[in-house]
Amino acid sequence: MDIKQIILKIKPIKYYVKGWKFFHNAHYNDAQYKNDIEMTKTITRTDIINFLLSLQQRKTSYAEIGVRNPDDNFNHIKADVKYSIDPGVEFEENPVNFKMTSDMFFHKLSNGEILSKDTLFDVIFIDGLHLAEQVEKDIVNALHYIKPDGFIVLHDCNPPTEWHARESRTYYHTPAHGLWNGTTWKAFFNWRRNPSVFSCCIDTDWGVGILSKSINIGQNTMCENPFFEFKVLDDNRKVHLNLIDFDTLKKLLTVKNSS
Repeated sequence: MDIKQIILKIKPIKYYVKGWKFFHNAHYNDAQYKNDIEMTKTITRTDIINFLLSLQQRKTSYAEIGVRNPDDNFNHIKADVKYSIDPGVEFEENPVNFKMTSDMFFHKLSNGEILSKDTLFDVIFIDGLHLAEQVEKDIVNALHYIKPDGFIVLHDCNPPTEWHARESRTYYHTPAHGLWNGTTWKAFFNWRRNPSVFSCCIDTDWGVGILSKSINIGQNTMCENPFFEFKVLDDNRKVHLNLIDFDTLKKLLTVKNSS
């Protein structure tokens, strides 16, 4: 064993060398750069949801799935009637209307056990468990409970790197650190391929996806990614997600709303 190998077995030196390599790794630097870029984007999901609600010339209704701290978004939403749904896994206080999972909420709603089974919302915001299978369930359920000209809004649809799009949130030792978008993008992209809905993703706040049953905010994509591979998404992000800025959405919907 040479002197270099001996030195590298000394823990403080070993940790320093490994730490240096980590912090100077190309993947780490790329993720940090993209984190910084995302943090500079000032338009939030709250701004987008409030804009969509403002388009209606009637009393508006809103439901939010996955609230955590209501001060993050829910309390700032400007709707005449609004409901919050969260089982309270991430926020102990959990001051929401329905302390249950989204699956249970929709089950009880369909059975008329809560609200009315005829309840329809102008906007349903999905920000619960960020795994594709659950997000898919939430989208399918939400489609039954939005008004014909309503919207489904989803958070975390545009993960900047594959580290942000990891399945396990608790795996913190990645170039993304504790930031996590999960696999929401897969469920959103799955519906981007569906011609029964219109869709787009606003390029801000980690990607704010929007689905509509009747308002043309973007045609479905023919882009192929059968195995939902992140690199394919990354190489075709604009087409995969119909990635647009907030001003484009406002112009599009303001024109449609005035015609």
